Amino acid sequence: MRRSALSRPYAIYDVFTDRKLAGNPLAVVFDAEDLSDAAMQAVAAEMNLSETVFVLKAANGSHSARVRIFTPARELPFAGHPTVGAAIALAERAYGDNDGNLDLVSVLEENVGPVRCAVRLRAGEASFAEFDLPKTSMRYDLALDRQGIADALSLKITDLGFENHVPSVWSAGVPFLLVPVHNLNAVERVDFDTQLWERTAPLCEGALTSAYVYCRGGVNHGAKFHARMFSPDMGISEDPATGSAVAALSGAIRYFDALPDGHHPLMVEQGVEMKRPSYIHLHIDAKDGEISRARIGGQAVRFATGVLDI
Repeated sequence: MRRSALSRPYAIYDVFTDRKLAGNPLAVVFDAEDLSDAAMQAVAAEMNLSETVFVLKAANGSHSARVRIFTPARELPFAGHPTVGAAIALAERAYGDNDGNLDLVSVLEENVGPVRCAVRLRAGEASFAEFDLPKTSMRYDLALDRQGIADALSLKITDLGFENHVPSVWSAGVPFLLVPVHNLNAVERVDFDTQLWERTAPLCEGALTSAYVYCRGGVNHGAKFHARMFSPDMGISEDPATGSAVAALSGAIRYFDALPDGHHPLMVEQGVEMKRPSYIHLHIDAKDGEISRARIGGQAVRFATGVLDI
């Protein structure tokens, strides 16, 4: 059926989970070619999810689609759960009627550049996607106010840091102030103060850095790290899952843990305190003391479909 010129289909996926009403919800708006930047931002604000993805035709005919990613407050060059969710949404839209098992490779054009994705569709199971990081995580040498960071998180300064990990700023396309804390109890006690954070956190890549608080271990026995993310600059009070932060974290893990050469599979849990547990799979390949390749992946399930009349 041909759609109206003023309506376009959308779907909502729960990402980094294999069950509905968990993970991080994502709106995927299809056929978005004629939407203006202002309209996309307004729709993302109306959806009021961590991110909304708008799907457009790819500039390169061999790529699957161009996607633009908006938080309620601004556009992002790259983000993890929108990449996983969009790759799965596009694959299911194209091949969802196929009852067999399919393994697909697609390329999404994002503002950060082309992102290569692998998608796994399995009958009766939540779909899975993973992507190669379009940029290797890099550290910014910025002066940090440890007491101010602790105050903004409602923690003691002695709660900050574990082993070799100290607060630091990293980016793999989106900058984060990564704040290691001693244990799960410290992560759970975080009470984020937006005003104190805005006075304390540094600017990086033209934006206020978001807070990514993490510790080693997790509630799930398979988790290597447990995290929470807060971003007043993005209009996100707390995020259930943040793939771009895990992308940034890959650099900190390689650096502070001095990863030996080889393949390192890790799982990061997030959203537990929000009762939306999310599980982000991170794979790091290290060679000669550097990251030679890193991938992020996870599952996603469709929660709702509809039509935007705009």
